[in-house]
Amino acid sequence: MSVSFAARPSLSLLYRNVDPRLCHKPSITRASSSAISHTLSPVSQRRQSSSSSSSIMSESTPQRGFEKFRNAIYEFDKVVSTTTKLLRFAHALSIPIYITTQTRTKLGETVSELQAFLTTKDGGGGGGGGGGPHPLVAADLDKTLFGMYTPALASLFNSSPSSVPSHIALVGIESHICVTQTCLALRKKHPDTKIYVIADGVSSCNREEVPVALARLRQEGVTVTTSEGWMYECMGDAGIREFREVVRIVKETGEGTREALRGLAKI
Repeated sequence: MSVSFAARPSLSLLYRNVDPRLCHKPSITRASSSAISHTLSPVSQRRQSSSSSSSIMSESTPQRGFEKFRNAIYEFDKVVSTTTKLLRFAHALSIPIYITTQTRTKLGETVSELQAFLTTKDGGGGGGGGGGPHPLVAADLDKTLFGMYTPALASLFNSSPSSVPSHIALVGIESHICVTQTCLALRKKHPDTKIYVIADGVSSCNREEVPVALARLRQEGVTVTTSEGWMYECMGDAGIREFREVVRIVKETGEGTREALRGLAKI
């Protein structure tokens, strides 16, 4: 999820291949230091922060930061709802997750609704929040750049030829700033990587910015699709063992998906 939900952090989903056989167990190298802004990934590794990041604020300070965005972003809760669904999907298929925040000391942490999918109770791999980073979280970094393709992300992707994802999906805010600049940088640096922007998972303070940004990204060669469309494309085959779990997620989030599509993915 670049998901910049609350404080303007960004979260994104990254996965290596649409081939369901490869989608389940992506092998991604750890990030170094710097910032990134929206993303998803597996394996036990420590959370990393940008070499330029400042210390994290107290619980009350970030709350003020991201709550400001909660009220300012058009259909903010729908962005959170879609991202939550995609995080559940990422857990079901072991898809890597990358997280970035925008100037964390001023704008705060990733919104509380997502923390249960990004942390563990005991620092292990169980999920539930309150502990260390979840094993699927490949990086949790802070940044000042608007786009998430920072030196840290570049270092992660360039550590070896196999470290560059073949497919990347992005959700977060703001569509015309962080999301757009992330896509443009990825298209330039990794032209063979297919970039997806999830239409029901991105927004901006001004709702009019969203369709303009998505139209521009299409012209730049980015694939604009929906959360459910991307999920089924990633699976590729109803015969995979995780299919029933994904169907359960789709059914349980059905009403939220309809509301997000009505609010954010209007043609």
